[in-house]
Amino acid sequence: MTISIGILDQSPIYPGSTASEALAQTIRLAQKAEELGFQRFWVSEHHDSESLAGSSPEVLISHLLAKTERIRIGSGGIMLQHYSPYKVAENFNVLASLAPGRVDLGVGRAPGGLPRSTQALQRGVTEPQTLTEKLVELEAYVNNQVPENHPLHGIKVSPVAGTPADIYLLGASLDSAQLAASLGLPYVFSLSINGDRSAAIEAIQVYKSNFQRKFNRSPQAILALSVIVADTDQAAHELAFEQKHYKVYLASGKKATVGTLEQAEEFGRQANEPYTIEEKTTEVTRGSKETVREQLVDLQRLTGVEEFIVTARIEDFAERVRSYERLAEALNDVETIA
Repeated sequence: MTISIGILDQSPIYPGSTASEALAQTIRLAQKAEELGFQRFWVSEHHDSESLAGSSPEVLISHLLAKTERIRIGSGGIMLQHYSPYKVAENFNVLASLAPGRVDLGVGRAPGGLPRSTQALQRGVTEPQTLTEKLVELEAYVNNQVPENHPLHGIKVSPVAGTPADIYLLGASLDSAQLAASLGLPYVFSLSINGDRSAAIEAIQVYKSNFQRKFNRSPQAILALSVIVADTDQAAHELAFEQKHYKVYLASGKKATVGTLEQAEEFGRQANEPYTIEEKTTEVTRGSKETVREQLVDLQRLTGVEEFIVTARIEDFAERVRSYERLAEALNDVETIA
């Protein structure tokens, strides 16, 4: 039995710190993840935020690739709804040419910010596409396989990457699982956002059973979750506290997930339509090394995944690093037991 681990880092700006300090910590975490033998290190995309510094994953990924040697570096994820698939493909082909075989292109379905930042990012767009259309086009560009019936057939993305970035679809619902399956893409389900284990199990089952093979790929499902490992269960509970997130439901049917009640209220205000807010307790896998190991093994058994992407929301940076070190030690024990 083996369990692979990746880290998703959001470059959090905690009270009293700066964006420069947050980004410097992200660099050190990537280097620590490589040292610990983790599979990959991803960074997120958030806009118009005072608490998160990672607004431009492509720029940060480039720097992290230069500061590491072996670990895969990627996005978790690029908010493709805002951008031209062609430009995203160009960005990631440059990255994949700089570090062949080390680049992941995770694509998110959320806006990554409030309505105001969405308006700013999409200002001037004259030919809106659905996310599905953009994903299909993105993969065609990344692999330089634009079909003959495409209006831009013959176009190439430069540079041509010898080993293109691997594309992953991120989500937290059955809809995202079905979309990833229909497009034959690797899939990442966020348990930290959804919080419902039964929903995670169902989504991954639906993904695997409906997977359409493309480019000789087999289904690859990853589970994203918050994990905190301390010396004891009690210490882990104290580090984790009661983490919350908030779902905003707009009258138009759109919905979004944000980190604070203030953000939820501001999202509703900027949307300029009736809305409701639902407070949710964030699912956090927490405890001692032994407790967390048991929980991850159980999640692996229930979902059938072989890899987890984890986030540790711990304000003290040294303790955050130590949590990842304990996690690596716990999983070394899994391999020993197996």
